[in-house]
Amino acid sequence: MSEDRSGQQKSWLNKITQVFSDEPRSREDLLTDLRQATDENLLDTEALTIMEGAMQVSDMQVRDVMIPRSQMVVVEAEQTPKEFLPVIISSAHSRFPVIGETPDEVLGILLAKDLLPLILEGNLEQFDLQSRLRPATYIPESKRLNILLKEFQVTRNHMAIVMDEYGGVSGLITIEDVLEQIVGDIVDEHDDEEDDGNIKPFDNNAYIVKALTEVEDFNEYFDVGFSEDEFDTIGGIVTKQFGHLPKKDEEVQIDGFLFKVLSADTRRIRLLQVTRNG
Repeated sequence: MSEDRSGQQKSWLNKITQVFSDEPRSREDLLTDLRQATDENLLDTEALTIMEGAMQVSDMQVRDVMIPRSQMVVVEAEQTPKEFLPVIISSAHSRFPVIGETPDEVLGILLAKDLLPLILEGNLEQFDLQSRLRPATYIPESKRLNILLKEFQVTRNHMAIVMDEYGGVSGLITIEDVLEQIVGDIVDEHDDEEDDGNIKPFDNNAYIVKALTEVEDFNEYFDVGFSEDEFDTIGGIVTKQFGHLPKKDEEVQIDGFLFKVLSADTRRIRLLQVTRNG
């Protein structure tokens, strides 16, 4: 190793040591140290965002990011392949809960890839849906996302059915939903930029809203008239109302709506819980 390269490494290590010379006493202290490291170009901004996301995940619960029951794409056990294949193709998902007589009766999970051999062989008429089901994993709404992510890694499951306190199905969550809270939105070639997936009903009077939702889309969904002149996204309007970049759990009232921050990093709000007053 050259002397110049060795000297550069020592200088870099000295900077790291200096930044963390005082042991963080709290999570806020640690975040302050990480932000200082970013200011001194020891960490890039994307790395800081991921670290902050990973820390926030430990404070979030499944109910904060799950796909609500009303938006689940499911296959009914009594359907024939000709009946459910259009749903599978149009949604472009890889896993589908299979339900019985009611949405609360989840019989198992159907993997789209399990249909490929049958399609190639032309044996769809003899397809036995029950024999192709994978066991479903059930979790409570209150489970912490960091614990769920670890369970996903250990069990190699990619989807879990979310149950409410009364034993009914309240939604589902995938490993992608959890990872997006750490690294941001994961966009693939099947994502439809024009759909309304940025706004999801959460409760009778509450909604989970991505901060990047266009103001125009928000207005159309809720039939309101937030100004589109100054900001393009609802996150911009909320940030202005706060007067600062808010942290998780901060709340603000705007024109009949209560906005609660569910997820944010050093640059932007990511996720909001929106409740309509009255």
